[in-house]
Amino acid sequence: MRHVILGTAGHIDHGKSALVKALTGTDPDRLKEEKLRGITIDLGFADLRYDDLTVGIVDVPGHERLIRNMLAGAGGIDIVLLCIAADEGVMPQSREHLAICNLLGIKDGLIVLTKKDLVEDDFLEIVQEEVRGFVKGTFLENAEMLAVSARDATNIDLLKEKIRDIATRIRPKSSAGIFRLPVDRVFTLKGFGTVVTGTATSGRVAIDDSVDVLPSGYKGKVRGLHNHNQFVSVGYAGSRLAVNLQGVDKDKVVRGDVIVLPDTLHPTQRIDVVIELLKGASEIKNRSLLHLHIGTSEVISRVVLYGVPRLSQGESAYAQLRLNELVVATSGDRFIIRRYSPVDTIGGGIVLDPSPPRKTDPAMLEIFHRATLTEKLTEKVKRLGVNGTIPVTLRGWINEDTDKINAAIEALKSKGTLVEVNDALVHGDVIAALRDDILAFVRQHHKRSPLKAGVTKEELKARFKMIEGRNLFKVIAGVKELDVDKDIVCLKGFKPALTTLDEGIKTRVVGLLREARFQPPFKDDLAKALSIKDRQLDDILKLLASEGVIVRINDAIYLQRDVFEEMLTTLRRFSQKSNQITVAEFRDLLSTTRKYALPYLEYLDSKRLTMRVGESRKLLI
Repeated sequence: MRHVILGTAGHIDHGKSALVKALTGTDPDRLKEEKLRGITIDLGFADLRYDDLTVGIVDVPGHERLIRNMLAGAGGIDIVLLCIAADEGVMPQSREHLAICNLLGIKDGLIVLTKKDLVEDDFLEIVQEEVRGFVKGTFLENAEMLAVSARDATNIDLLKEKIRDIATRIRPKSSAGIFRLPVDRVFTLKGFGTVVTGTATSGRVAIDDSVDVLPSGYKGKVRGLHNHNQFVSVGYAGSRLAVNLQGVDKDKVVRGDVIVLPDTLHPTQRIDVVIELLKGASEIKNRSLLHLHIGTSEVISRVVLYGVPRLSQGESAYAQLRLNELVVATSGDRFIIRRYSPVDTIGGGIVLDPSPPRKTDPAMLEIFHRATLTEKLTEKVKRLGVNGTIPVTLRGWINEDTDKINAAIEALKSKGTLVEVNDALVHGDVIAALRDDILAFVRQHHKRSPLKAGVTKEELKARFKMIEGRNLFKVIAGVKELDVDKDIVCLKGFKPALTTLDEGIKTRVVGLLREARFQPPFKDDLAKALSIKDRQLDDILKLLASEGVIVRINDAIYLQRDVFEEMLTTLRRFSQKSNQITVAEFRDLLSTTRKYALPYLEYLDSKRLTMRVGESRKLLI
C-alpha cells in the first residue's frame, strides 16, 4: 500500500473542510469550538482510500491568525489542493498559503474552485482567468483546475479521480533514511496512555522500537501504531501515524517535538541556512528577530546574515539562525520564516548545516547548498577538524537515504579522503596536517632537549589537547618517521646526543653518587656542586636512569647502581636472621640517616621488595 499526503490550502471560509468531508465522509473539524464558530481552528485529518493507495488528508485553517497552525501541518505534504471560493476569488490567505507551499518545495497539486453552486458560468470563467494569472510562475501554473460543489456533490467524484491520478505519480518518501515523526497532536486514550500523531517524513518505525522524544530527550517505547485508524506493525515514511508511546507522559510531549529512533538525531540551537524572501515582503536586517517554522515547531530566531547588511524582497542570502529553543533539523530540510512583529510570512529557505560553528565561511555553505552528496559529506567532516565524527552522526546530519550515505562514506574511505581513527571519521587532509605538526613538535623537542629519549605521551596530550587522547595516539602510530616505546615518542633511530661537556658532567654525577654511597647529595645540591642548571641536570639524570647507571629513588634522591645493588645484598643477608626490619635497624645497617632511610624503604615498598607492617617492614626480598 502506497501512502501520499494531501494538504488543503486557501483563505478562510473557502470551503476546505466541507470539501474534505464531501471527498471522504469525515468531518476534519473535530473541536467543539470549530463546530460552534463554523471555522477551522486547528489541523484536521481524514483519508481517501483507493485499491493500492491511501491519500492522507491534512486540512489546515485558513484564518490569517492561524497560520502557525497551518504551518504545523504543511511540512509533510506531497500534494496541495488550493481551494479558492468561486464566489470570492483570490484572497489574502490564498496568496500566503500558495507562497508557503512554494517555499516548502511542494511540486504537485490541483486547483479547486469551491462553491460552484453559488455562481453563474460566466462569473466562474472570470474567476478561472483570475486564478490562472494568480498561479502563474508557481508550481501550480500548469495544474488542473476543477470547479466543484460540496453542497450538491458536483465534480466530487471527478476530483477523487484527479487526486488518484496525481497521487500515483508522486515519488514516495524514502523509508531508507532515519526515522522522523514531527508531532502535530498529542492526546491520551483510556487504557492506552499517551498517543502522538504526525506525518512520518523519513524512515520507518515498528512496534516495540525504542524511541527518543526530541528535543527534550525523554525516552519511550512504541506500544502501538495506527495508520488511518488501522492497526499496523510497521509505520513508513509518507504515512500519517498515530504512535502509542509507553513510558512517556502526555505532558512531556508537545507539538513541535520529533519522535526518532535512539541516538540518530540531535537537537540544535544554531543552523546555517539559505534564506529567500518573498516578492513584496518587508526587508530583514542583520541580527533581526524572526519566527522560524520547521517541521511542526515554531521558535524565535535571530538571523545573522553572511556578506550583506540586509535582505530585500525577492533576494536570497546565506545566514545563520540562532534559536531561543532547541529544534531538530537535518541538512536539506525546508523552513518558513515570518516577521517577528507584526507577524506575517516573509520567506523561507533550506537548512544547509544543522550543527555549524559560531561563524561560517559562506564558501562552505555554497558547497552544502549546491554540491553532490559526496562533496557535502567531505566538507562537513573537514569542518569538524581533528576529532571528526562517528558515522551514525553523519547519517543523521543530512536528509538522505542511509544506504547512499554509507556508500559515499565507503568510497571516500577507499580514496583516503576520509580516514577512520578508532570510531571516528576524520578528513585525510586534517590527519596529514596533524601528523606534520606532531612530527615537527617531536623534532623541535629533540633539538631543545637532546639528552632526553623523546617526548612523553603526556607532553603530547598537553600540546595537542584539541584531539582526544586515544585518537591522538592512533594518529601518532601512523607516522612512519616516529617510534613509540611505551610512554616515549621519538624520531626513528634517535639516540640522546651528548656533547663533550655533557659527557664530563655525566661522569662527574656518577662519581659523586658512587662516592657518597647511601648519603648522596640531593638533586638541588648536586646541581650546585656541578654548577649547572636544574633542567640540564634533569636531562642527564633521566638519561643515566634510562641507561640503568643510576636508580631514581624519588625526584630528589638518586643512587649509583652498584650502591643500590649493595643495599639489596645487605637486606638479603639481614633477612636470613629476621624477616622484618625497623627504620632504625635499616638506617644503622646502611650507616645513613633517617632522612635517607625512609625514602629508600618507600621505594622498596613500591617495588614490592618490602611491605610496611606497623612501624616495621616485612622483607620480601
